Amino acid sequence: MSFNDGFNSGCSNESFKRHICRFIGETVTIYTASGGVSGCGFTGVILEVNCDFVRLVTEQGSAPTSPIDPSCGDYNDKDKANYDYRHCYNVGSVTDIPIDKIVAFVHNAV
Repeated sequence: MSFNDGFNSGCSNESFKRHICRFIGETVTIYTASGGVSGCGFTGVILEVNCDFVRLVTEQGSAPTSPIDPSCGDYNDKDKANYDYRHCYNVGSVTDIPIDKIVAFVHNAV
């Protein structure tokens, strides 16, 4: 992956940000200075790193449904009330983590 040199001399912790950029496209876990569930860390694939945040895909969306898969989209009016629309339309999620809130960055050794 190529590094998009969007950093300027005004960025603090520039070497840390450049280190994180080496892992764009890789799965990592980032722990933040926060409480609750967010204190357990965020695991995902790094999409982008800039002066302000790291952007992770933390949940991938589902693949396009198969036109021959009977479990998606093939229901009659009687079944509409019980149909689980999330089954067919999972778009995933993206997490933006402020650089200044990162307390640990975990990645594979190789």
